[in-house]
Amino acid sequence: MAVEKITGGIWSVGILNPNLRVFDIVMTTDYGTTYNSYLVKGSEKTALIECTHLSYFDRYLDNIRAVCDPSEIDYLILNHTEPDHAGGVARLLEINPNLEVIASQAGSIYLKGITNRTDFKLRVVKEGDSIDLGGKTLRFLSAPFLHWPDSMFTWVEEDRTVFTCDFLGAHYCEPFTFDYHITYPEAYEIAFKGYYDAIFGPFPAYVRKGLERLKALDIEYACTSHGPVLTRNGRLSYTMEKYAEWSAPRAAGPKDVPVFYCSAYGNTRQLAKKIAEGIRAALPDANVETFDLIKHPMAEMAARLNASDAFAIGSPTLNRDAVQPVWSLLSHVDAVNCAKRPVVLFGSYGWSGEAAANLKARLEGLKMSLFEEPFRVVFVPSEEDLKKAEEFGRRFGESLR
Repeated sequence: MAVEKITGGIWSVGILNPNLRVFDIVMTTDYGTTYNSYLVKGSEKTALIECTHLSYFDRYLDNIRAVCDPSEIDYLILNHTEPDHAGGVARLLEINPNLEVIASQAGSIYLKGITNRTDFKLRVVKEGDSIDLGGKTLRFLSAPFLHWPDSMFTWVEEDRTVFTCDFLGAHYCEPFTFDYHITYPEAYEIAFKGYYDAIFGPFPAYVRKGLERLKALDIEYACTSHGPVLTRNGRLSYTMEKYAEWSAPRAAGPKDVPVFYCSAYGNTRQLAKKIAEGIRAALPDANVETFDLIKHPMAEMAARLNASDAFAIGSPTLNRDAVQPVWSLLSHVDAVNCAKRPVVLFGSYGWSGEAAANLKARLEGLKMSLFEEPFRVVFVPSEEDLKKAEEFGRRFGESLR
């Protein structure tokens, strides 16, 4: 990212990564990302807010030097200590051993493992603590689980600027700093929603609390850790409105009980349809649909599972295991909010039938609520098997009343 002044005494000195296509293994980043970092200069002290990914440290250092000598930085504020924020901290401490690192209590613990050092100046801050830079006051606001336990916001009241860490951000990269320069708004919307779903979707109650904190501030600039800086006359209000919409408590309504499956020869498919019929018989008002996982986008199926009230999942046994699309779906489970989610397992098998047992172990590891033992049949289900499958689904439906 080209160095750019945000407002009086505040500069963006972060890094652009337009070619990144996978972030943290599981997130696709079709539009790249940025590793945002900011310098705040008061009349007496200088603070660096966030560090950067270690891979880009040398270029990052050049950006800092465009504003000040790194040895002149008094404080490093880490609103969050994930390696894309804090990966370069150990290198920065080598250059400036007098640097005082500022973090939350949780962040201070994580930093020791990230830097593999304990011999640096570290100050733990809590809600409402502040640092005076000389005409600029950094005030720290606790923001746990947005999206790690260590997360916090930093507010500079004199410049009406808040540093929101990952909150309100997006994995999106254009060669501009501010939101009013976004050239491809439709692409940004895709990245913005995908980022919320992956990072903040599991924590709606904490999102609502974070929004309340921000609404109490008179914000001109919201400096995120990824994506453009949000502005009062640009996308800031819209962004907060969308977060409020997406994190709102779900209104009471018909239960949603999707039935997911894969089927090599149609046998597990037959079971899926009968189990769905049984659930509908017990819950006539419920939304009960069947989904062949090889025919639907995995992201849509994952969102459907994570938003469900309960679900069923079936797999044949191939090579002594469940099939890959089923494992892929379970790799996207929101483990925080899906704990105790009711679920049933089913499937057809030929020789040994390990799929159901393997899936059961995985779901138990995710702390879900398994209903009865998995329903299994050998090869082609008979008429009696199909009746039993329907009855199995009906019992599951009744348990959800």
